[in-house]
Amino acid sequence: MLFRRHMVMMAMPGFPRTWDSPHGRPSEKVPVLTRSSGNPLLPILRKQTAIILAGGLATTLEDRGYDLNDDLWSARVLLEDPGAISKVHHDFLVAGADCITSATYQASIPGFKKRGLDLEQARAQLDVAVSLAVNARDDFWSQPENRKGRVKPLVAATVGPYGAFLADGSEYVGNYVINDKQLADFHRERWHILADGRADLLACETLPCLREAAVLLELLDETPDCWAWFSFTCRDGGCLCDGTPFTEAVELCATHPRVAGIGVNCTAPEFITPLMSVARTVTDLPLVAYPNSGEVFDPAGKSWRTGSPGHDLCEEAPEWLSMGVAVIGGCCRVGPEAITNLRRTLLD
Repeated sequence: MLFRRHMVMMAMPGFPRTWDSPHGRPSEKVPVLTRSSGNPLLPILRKQTAIILAGGLATTLEDRGYDLNDDLWSARVLLEDPGAISKVHHDFLVAGADCITSATYQASIPGFKKRGLDLEQARAQLDVAVSLAVNARDDFWSQPENRKGRVKPLVAATVGPYGAFLADGSEYVGNYVINDKQLADFHRERWHILADGRADLLACETLPCLREAAVLLELLDETPDCWAWFSFTCRDGGCLCDGTPFTEAVELCATHPRVAGIGVNCTAPEFITPLMSVARTVTDLPLVAYPNSGEVFDPAGKSWRTGSPGHDLCEEAPEWLSMGVAVIGGCCRVGPEAITNLRRTLLD
């Protein structure tokens, strides 16, 4: 494995540091180290208590009638109807998102080539996906009425796990049969295209296992001007989907000087509070939480079923904010209306 980072950042001289928020709460509760100057999340967090992240792009497309029962998932719409993706980006921005994510989660060079695209066409689609998000953000921000009470939104280019390419639910298990070199080779070209593109940072998300995060941290080393957040899928309130304690994942990622934040996504909302609680004990970086709606995905049937009742994003988000979670949004089955309600709950 590629674990060559073992020191936790809390051992660094000067711990802790604050991001000097004018609103008080982050300054009092969420220290950030000197090394984080340049972190693209911090300018927003100096102006407001949280960054509101968009919801689930792909499941919003499904709600609008698009059939994503496909190995490419939302990247199928990228090929067939890119305007629909632009519309979803726009709607999340209008809903109140301070950060939107590109439709690159399940878009990969091998995936596009498997669909029949050549190498140059596959590379171009990744650029198109990021441009759709950046252009939607820039169009939104060009309207003076959209700037009232808002900060300029960020665009994060998503890097999905190898399991998403397999399209067999492996992103919820993490038991890959390939070795670390093969895993790095799978990710490398897409990583460099996205890192060199127009997005403000990368979002490494739905990571089910520690070794995939270690591989992506090595790729982050290869792109010295790039920042990324790292977000994991967890099977319960303490472990990644592969059984690794979440604290180990946080410690590993926190040692890299250009990790912008660490957190959890595509996970049941009832697990967020215990996961964020243990994360805060081992890092002072901004924490990231964007759980699913609470419904449970069936990878075999590629459908959603009712999950545990009693866990509502807007009801639980204030507690996460009080714990120092800085980036809060939604993943699968969380649409624009929920993001509007989230913003009203946390910021308005």
